[in-house]
Amino acid sequence: MSDRTYRVIVRGVFADLDDAQRAELLATADRHDILNAAFTDEGSLIYDRALRAFSFRCVVRQPADEEDEMAVEYACDRAATALAARGLGHGVLRATATSVDDMKIRRPRR
Repeated sequence: MSDRTYRVIVRGVFADLDDAQRAELLATADRHDILNAAFTDEGSLIYDRALRAFSFRCVVRQPADEEDEMAVEYACDRAATALAARGLGHGVLRATATSVDDMKIRRPRR
């Protein structure tokens, strides 16, 4: 059985940040800028200095027989786990997934 690969973007807002969490996030904000955004297996947390909204980008691989929506659920779970590991609260998570296997690459004609 083959696997399918998805690029997933999870979006949400930070919730109940205390002063210490804000200071920590601001200290590392340059490493979490949109210019450093990448789809990785571990996930990449992106936010700006306003510390309101964030995105979490990750790659999800799953068996081809699973529904596409499962990739979204896996990614939301990964994002929630990554935020919890840093002690960060969040609001409702929303996500969109794109199957890399379904992407068509247009090559220039010669």
